[in-house]
Amino acid sequence: MDQISNYMSRKSGSFSGFMARKSELCLPVSTKPKSKFRIKALLGHCLYRRVVIWTFVIIFLLSITLFNPRLTARSRDVLDLVHVSKGATDDNQPIKVTGIHKQDGEEERLEDLTEEAQKVEEPEPQYEEEVVEEEEEEEVSADNVNGPHWLRYKHLDGYYNGLRALVPFSQYRPEYPKVSPTGRASEPSPTVHQSEPPKPSAYMAHPAYNSDEYLKTYVPVKRCYLDEDNKVPAPDLYAYNGVPQGQPKAAIGSYNLLGIREDVCFDRFGRYGPYGLGYDLELGGTGEALDTEHEGSEAVWEKSGKINYENIDWAAAQERCYKSNEGRFFTGNKTRDFELAQSGRQKMDRIAVVIRIYVGFEWTSHALLNFRAMINEMNLRSGGEYDVHFLLHVRDNNAPIWADPTTVQNILDVNVPPEFHGLCTLWSEAQMKLYYPGNFGETFENPSNGDIHGVYRSAHMPLQHFAMMHPEYAHFWNWEMDMRWTGSYYEFFDRLGKWGAKQSRHGMWERASKYYIPGLHGSWENFTELVEHETRESGKRPILGPVGFTGKAGLEEGEVFLPASCASGMDMTQCGVGEDADLITLNPLFDADESGWVFAGDVTGYDKQYEKPPRRCAIVTASRLSRRLLRVMHEETWRLHHAMFSEMFPPSMALHHGLKAVYAPHPVYLDRRWPQQEIENAFNGGKDHTSGGHGSPFDLTNEHNHKGTTWYYNSEFAGLLWRRWLGYAQMDGRGDNGGRAGEGTKRGGQKEEEDPNSSGRLCLRSMLVHPIKWENPAEQE
Repeated sequence: MDQISNYMSRKSGSFSGFMARKSELCLPVSTKPKSKFRIKALLGHCLYRRVVIWTFVIIFLLSITLFNPRLTARSRDVLDLVHVSKGATDDNQPIKVTGIHKQDGEEERLEDLTEEAQKVEEPEPQYEEEVVEEEEEEEVSADNVNGPHWLRYKHLDGYYNGLRALVPFSQYRPEYPKVSPTGRASEPSPTVHQSEPPKPSAYMAHPAYNSDEYLKTYVPVKRCYLDEDNKVPAPDLYAYNGVPQGQPKAAIGSYNLLGIREDVCFDRFGRYGPYGLGYDLELGGTGEALDTEHEGSEAVWEKSGKINYENIDWAAAQERCYKSNEGRFFTGNKTRDFELAQSGRQKMDRIAVVIRIYVGFEWTSHALLNFRAMINEMNLRSGGEYDVHFLLHVRDNNAPIWADPTTVQNILDVNVPPEFHGLCTLWSEAQMKLYYPGNFGETFENPSNGDIHGVYRSAHMPLQHFAMMHPEYAHFWNWEMDMRWTGSYYEFFDRLGKWGAKQSRHGMWERASKYYIPGLHGSWENFTELVEHETRESGKRPILGPVGFTGKAGLEEGEVFLPASCASGMDMTQCGVGEDADLITLNPLFDADESGWVFAGDVTGYDKQYEKPPRRCAIVTASRLSRRLLRVMHEETWRLHHAMFSEMFPPSMALHHGLKAVYAPHPVYLDRRWPQQEIENAFNGGKDHTSGGHGSPFDLTNEHNHKGTTWYYNSEFAGLLWRRWLGYAQMDGRGDNGGRAGEGTKRGGQKEEEDPNSSGRLCLRSMLVHPIKWENPAEQE
């Protein structure tokens, strides 16, 4: 969501004044009031008192200056005083902590905690993973940089190494972070320039449906087609084996952990060529990328030809695919599904991907390509395992969308391309007021001044309604139209679901509250140990099961959401392992209390004589929600009249009622050479070394740290990298004062990619990028 822009337009008074004090909207501004230096108050009104006070002050300051060894010692770089590198610590010496965040009213300390550290019985977890070198910070004109600390870090260039720099993954050396298994200084990435671009191959992200192993367990999968005559099979997407030499690694998250391949990369033609990129409208394509470098692109059409998408009906294609594979799936009917589970081969749940759009949404050619890819890869290539739907917000509350088919068709004709009409479900805020009537009571805070049934504050309401109308789906991915995934959509959604099922409920909420930084934390096992250690140090008990609080109301059918593996006497590390996650988020599930997040207090319907209920939140509403979580949310809404801000309601309901919730640490890239410890400080700098509470990266004044990431609603780097990948020239963000988006020199584009000395068009590993507000520069003209 465009939280800041929408919030600015709705909020008056203090917030507008706050924003007016910012010289640049993207950069932070201090919220601390300027101190008023009152000479009279300091010196008093008596001459003798002034003389005595100043005498003692001068003596005291001279004593500190002359006799304090710290101040007389050799000066150090200021950055050395705020963090200690693990690699620089002598193993035989006790660790000295030079700073502690202020927590729960504890006074801030800046002292040597050696003696206290020696008293701790439980040692720090030891990390034995690959060593990430903390190089000397390469800064850009540090004396001239004004603004956030990350402006001092050098930009990374390896993202723009293209296909001619492709190497096998075994030979790949990233530009960042510098990794050395031996701990010795690593060598710079060698330069690679192939005379001919490599050739892509079909990328197989789905199971081997025809293999003996698959057929022993599951019902056979029947092939699906785009057309009703079964002449145009669902196409493959194409990838390159290897990675461009020097391309940076993800700084946050992991491919291996989630089971996503990182040894391949995708260019624009292999990704979107099967769906109409790279050929004319007359041939049924989009006409996009004809003005970009395209050497070797014909390989993606050798098998399928250039498919004519002019008369495709995606809803009909989805339905045909499901019907031909209907015997593979559970139905959503409990009685029938129990019978299916007892007989024959293993059945599967079905999942809906629900994309949020609105009347007035601009359907560009690239939007068509993106949604075609999603439907083909999620539904047709999977034999109907997923369905894709559009949830279309009708802003005219007087439109009788639930009563008049002609009105619905008119809205579709004006706002949605014909190929997607049958996938659309219309809704309006007026409809939500009818579906969830009654008085929702008082709100603790409403900074947006929005209506409780409005899409801004309660985007979950239409999704809840949609889920109640579609019992055939076990899970629902809530998706936004300005997100892109450079690889196979099926691989992404499938692997995250399987990873979520493998996670234990033991320490679940604590792990989910923290960003996973492999270069600093090591393996996932080491990360888990670290989180357990930090939880013990905090003095808090790990959360397991439903959370009680004053004023909590129960559900009509009770709360029995813990599986048998969590019963008393069982191994708690196996609690919930094998259980599908009720909530999978793409950013940490942070404690909203005192986090500084703008909408942390937007809580409605709870008794205000008590404290706000405990809350968790994940910024960006994209997430997977189970049917039972949506059913809980539905009851809390219609019966108890409870509500919270859109990104806070699903996680908080999972917390209150003991459902399984995980944050999937997908790969997130940084545009600059951040030191590893500084990533930790910025993104896990909240209470108890998490992303919540005081110091949260989601505090309004801290959100600038996300500007150079590939995944956050205010990211600048995501759009820049995406458009370079599409083949369009972009300002490179270099320049004075550290460089920002839209600054610097125009780089990329057809001329540069076709230059014999260049490495060709970009090839990126699978990654999520958000937000993508425009793609072809012509859209800005």
